[in-house]
Amino acid sequence: QVIRPYGDTTGDGMVQTSFTLPVAAGKRADAAALQLAAKMGLEPASVVHSKAMGTGHTFFIVYGRAGHLIDYASIPVPAEREYPLLTSQEVNLAIRGALGRRLVVVGACIGTDAHTVGIDAILNVKGFAGEKGLEYYREIEVVNMGAQVTVEELVARAKAGNADAVLVSQVVTQRNAHLHNTKQMAAAF
Repeated sequence: QVIRPYGDTTGDGMVQTSFTLPVAAGKRADAAALQLAAKMGLEPASVVHSKAMGTGHTFFIVYGRAGHLIDYASIPVPAEREYPLLTSQEVNLAIRGALGRRLVVVGACIGTDAHTVGIDAILNVKGFAGEKGLEYYREIEVVNMGAQVTVEELVARAKAGNADAVLVSQVVTQRNAHLHNTKQMAAAF
């Protein structure tokens, strides 16, 4: 069974995708979005939405025809997960049963890193993409130290709270500052 996506009529191959480019909004930016769409195999494509996203960035929605086909019959059924997906209640019961206390997690962005999106998505109750963050679980005590935390502060807080886990978010940099920070943290612990 050979299949292709469709947007308007069965088998038309039409797909919609969205992305942001680090360019100011305008006709040239739209042309760049169309060029990217073509390189993604969407031809013909059209920019159905473009909007400036702060200074020097533009968000796009592109609609176009994908010429690719999928041989659905040749795709094996994926294996079931090797472990059960627990509900929040089951997670809480497992922690309480195994530890007899709350699990303590300390998280931070270390060094000069001020990019908290990753650590917040993991720690905050609202989480990311429909998944709840660790604060959602009543049996997990979360300490989110935020951004630009020194390694010494992180280690001291983790030790003071008898942390079971320490989560660190670091932006990978071109000058490898993240490697220095990670090595410093490993040595401190």
